[in-house]
Amino acid sequence: MSGVDWRGQTTLVTGASAGIGAEFARRLAARGSDLVLVARRAERLTALAAELTAASGVRVDVVPADLSRPAAGRALAAEVDRLGIAVTGVVNCAGFGTHGPFHHEDADRLAEMIAVDVTALVDVSRAFVDRLRASGTGVLVNVASMAAYVPSPDMAVYAASKAFVLSFTEALWAESRDSGLRVLALSPGATDTEFFEVLGNDAADGGRGRQSPEEVVTTAFRALDRRTPPPSVAVGRANRAAVRLTRLLTRRRVVLLMARLTERAVTGDGTDHRAAA
Repeated sequence: MSGVDWRGQTTLVTGASAGIGAEFARRLAARGSDLVLVARRAERLTALAAELTAASGVRVDVVPADLSRPAAGRALAAEVDRLGIAVTGVVNCAGFGTHGPFHHEDADRLAEMIAVDVTALVDVSRAFVDRLRASGTGVLVNVASMAAYVPSPDMAVYAASKAFVLSFTEALWAESRDSGLRVLALSPGATDTEFFEVLGNDAADGGRGRQSPEEVVTTAFRALDRRTPPPSVAVGRANRAAVRLTRLLTRRRVVLLMARLTERAVTGDGTDHRAAA
């Protein structure tokens, strides 16, 4: 494989209204890719589309959608077809997390999170994978998390959902090796986005130590531009070292370590320093 030539491509980005999704949209537009922006907040998508068209001259279509609804991916594909758009790449950024002991979690909120973080991601991937493979130069990026590598007490369902995304995407990478489709699972650590506002647990440290969306997206492009792209990549040298460390420890040690870190984050100095993204 050679590097990706984004000119002439059309990339669909979910979760494009803010954070990592919006940064992907900006960087893709700068590289010459037309875009389909997907999120619930239509006004933000429209403003971003105008910004990108003015800055880069690419075509940007806006498709407001609630990805927690059933068959969200198939509905997106139908709308894209109605608009006459030939999508060649997909970046699945949409997702959110919840925080708290599992027995205190709201069941409806957990179901909504699984619908967005897992069900919609699979449905979007399946709805578009045939056309991505057919293009010969397609790209599929699924945003996982460092939480995918370890069980995370007080974020049990979120971490499990991201473990699914990581495993699922790496399997697709293997299935797609001879198709020309580049598949990548991207695992940020704590990132300076609206994630923590939705989580309801915004750190009082002002975001010190968090990665920027720019850093996250730069890591993705570096991986995709390799002659032989990897199935997954963690963002940041420290996070990559942490992934290697988890492979040396028993599962019991990993779970207990995460439990201690969680307890320290909440009760140590009153500030939540957990690195979920």
